[in-house]
Amino acid sequence: MAQIGRVEAQTEVKSSAEKIFGFYKNHMKLLAQMFPQDIKSIEIVGGGDQITTGTVMHWKFDLGVPMVVKSKNEAVDEKNKSMSFDMVEGDMLKTYSSFKSKLEVVENENGGCIVKCTLDFEKADEGAPNPDAYAHFGLKMAKGIDAYLNKK
Repeated sequence: MAQIGRVEAQTEVKSSAEKIFGFYKNHMKLLAQMFPQDIKSIEIVGGGDQITTGTVMHWKFDLGVPMVVKSKNEAVDEKNKSMSFDMVEGDMLKTYSSFKSKLEVVENENGGCIVKCTLDFEKADEGAPNPDAYAHFGLKMAKGIDAYLNKK
């Protein structure tokens, strides 16, 4: 029987929600330069560099195992500073029958913001691991983006 699950993780960063969300929306391809040991390439298939609803991205990354994945952006919510992706092709779908991720950036009342990463997945079989490594990598990217934005 398929196992459906959710993994949630969050981290606080110094940058404003506007800056962090703006980076994800407008500069996603820079992540391959910022994390070359983990992300080998990010190609936005059609539509320029900005992430919008319907944007398709081709990822090559290595979080211990080399993978190629194609994701489709399901929604970009400017007001709530969130975006959702559905993995539609690639190596992850050998382990998970379905895999969706949501990024949410929330202004922190003490300054800075909170970056939340939510992964909804269905394991392809009972032996498949929970995707905790992907959630932790999402937080690592948020901290790296924050450090990059605070260097300027």
